[in-house]
Amino acid sequence: MNSDLLFAAGKLRDDVDKLKFENPVHCVYNPLDYAWAGHEQYLQRFGIAPKKVLFLGMNPGPWGMAQTGVPFGEIQAVRDWMQINVTINKPGLEHPKRPIQGFACQKSEVSGRRLWGLFQKRYETASAFFQDHFVVNYCPLIFMNETGANLTPDKLPSSSAKNLFALCDAHLQSVISILNPDTLVGVGGFAETCFKRVAPERRIIKIIHPSPASPAANRDWEGSALKSLRDAQVWK
Repeated sequence: MNSDLLFAAGKLRDDVDKLKFENPVHCVYNPLDYAWAGHEQYLQRFGIAPKKVLFLGMNPGPWGMAQTGVPFGEIQAVRDWMQINVTINKPGLEHPKRPIQGFACQKSEVSGRRLWGLFQKRYETASAFFQDHFVVNYCPLIFMNETGANLTPDKLPSSSAKNLFALCDAHLQSVISILNPDTLVGVGGFAETCFKRVAPERRIIKIIHPSPASPAANRDWEGSALKSLRDAQVWK
């Protein structure tokens, strides 16, 4: 168990809870609060330093980490591959179009299914993957507008983003310092930019984001991600 990672996550959880967000943000979920049980198990089981490769996502998805507390946390991968299955609570303010049902949720997080699916194909067990790899998100919060539509952190008003990003940068620096990875992999351009800002001295590569909102990801995400990792000799 890595108590340093747990401490850093707990600090980020408490710090972002103090922030206020302007329109068009109508509803904010913090899975580090209500889904802490899932996140805590993820860090305790798999966050053992050091790591060779650190993958970074943007922020939780409504049917992934929002439900499980695990980054890109598609339920099948978390429950069946990582063997994490815990009780998830409810956020204080729940949008009717984005219910939190925990591991009972029937929806699938496509981004998480693609990312963890790639890892499952290459590594038979979660323990084998996490021996050298780890996955985190830059921002722990989920933002929705009044209709329940997802708002990604890069779409926030600059006044809201400034304070949030300062906290997320500090947390990411802590994670990098704790895990001391050889290679930083930005899952998408936003994550790559965050790595370049926080740790420009480190080796940074990018894979395209697996979101179904990306036309490129829908063509052959797995093939593209594999090529990027092999070209950079992260995987042979």
